[in-house]
Amino acid sequence: MLNLVLSLLVLAAFALIAGAFILFRRGFRKQAGLMVVAALVALLNVAIWTIPDSQGRAPVDTATAEGIGG
Repeated sequence: MLNLVLSLLVLAAFALIAGAFILFRRGFRKQAGLMVVAALVALLNVAIWTIPDSQGRAPVDTATAEGIGG
């Protein structure tokens, strides 16, 4: 389940970036910038959950092994 949520989060981030590009071209610069910031926050959250630490353990693997992520 956690993998599904992370996948949807990445797709949402790409949709935010595409929407920001469209808004930027239409002149809504502030809203486009905020959408890019929201997309970056989402992608950083995915990175925090998936990038392994120095011992090679990723939080997503630990959560799944403990039964948290489904």
